[in-house]
Amino acid sequence: MKEKILISTGGSGGHVIPAMNFYDHLKNDYEVYLITDLRGSKFIDSNVYKNKIIDVPDFKNSILKIPLNLIFFFISIIQSLIFLKKKKINKIISTGGYMTLPMCIASRFINSKLFLFEPNMVLGRSNSIFIKQCQKIFCYSGRIRKFPNKYLDKIQIIFPILKKKSYLSKKYEKNKSDQKVFLIVGGSQGAKFFQTELKNVLNQMSKKFNLFVYHQTNKDNFKNLEIFYQKNNIPFYLFDFNQSLEQIYIKTDFCITRAGASTLAELVYFGVPFLAIPFPYSKDDHQLYNAHFYKDRNCCWIIEQKDIFSKNLFEIISNILVNQKDIQNKKSAMHEFSLNNTWENNNKLIIKTIYDN
Repeated sequence: MKEKILISTGGSGGHVIPAMNFYDHLKNDYEVYLITDLRGSKFIDSNVYKNKIIDVPDFKNSILKIPLNLIFFFISIIQSLIFLKKKKINKIISTGGYMTLPMCIASRFINSKLFLFEPNMVLGRSNSIFIKQCQKIFCYSGRIRKFPNKYLDKIQIIFPILKKKSYLSKKYEKNKSDQKVFLIVGGSQGAKFFQTELKNVLNQMSKKFNLFVYHQTNKDNFKNLEIFYQKNNIPFYLFDFNQSLEQIYIKTDFCITRAGASTLAELVYFGVPFLAIPFPYSKDDHQLYNAHFYKDRNCCWIIEQKDIFSKNLFEIISNILVNQKDIQNKKSAMHEFSLNNTWENNNKLIIKTIYDN
């Protein structure tokens, strides 16, 4: 009989997609369960992943609701404890975020072994609470900001964790065309700034290049963007958060993106030249440090949102696109960074870490 392991996740796609990737890595060696909150469940195909919803209240929603939310939070801990005992689970992986707090707390009561996952270059607040308790924490670097020095030996460096089909999709060649294919990625929750401030830049770009735009945004913004693209005769394709961007990455010449860890990992793996505009309100400014992790390796360009208003973004992007030598240098750096990132290599690291601890 296989040993049982549970993956706790929820919230945004940045948490849930890596959780499913861990699931795929572990399913041949363990009986795997996936726990998510209601918000995170929309990213999961329940026909593929054993998934149970334990919803967790978001205390940021309303100060007036804090007493009621505390009751619901306590209930979610009890639900987590019951699930762990019923399924006799003794190993847990948490992908971070407040959504995983009840499961991590419940794990203390039954002495389950806890593993954490931190894809960002700043230690998340939820992970910081349980760093003492955990067996190991999976990271992409040994230099994580706000990481306590006395627990550095708990870091297990892995390659950026990707979907299994990403490794297969990369084999396809990009279609050669005089068309410039842009990809705009605002994140799984959509980014309002990306729906407004970039319009003028894209319109100018369309007059300089034969442009096609793939634009990821919240469905609430579709109508507004459809009017903009049609009015300016820019060929486009709009989509909400999509788990299968591999075929779009292959076609993309240039990407403008936020700096979520999962998105940057995929762009680098597929060798897509990208300009990162980190979300300025991310907790502890972790998106800025995520972007610098790759910029320091010459894999991308960065501009902070506060600087866009004082600089000409159209000229910045135009200069990037005409400097083919720099673009090739970035692609070479991305290729070198991703050289050993294979499904098999990551699988061995993950399985061995969990087995040995």
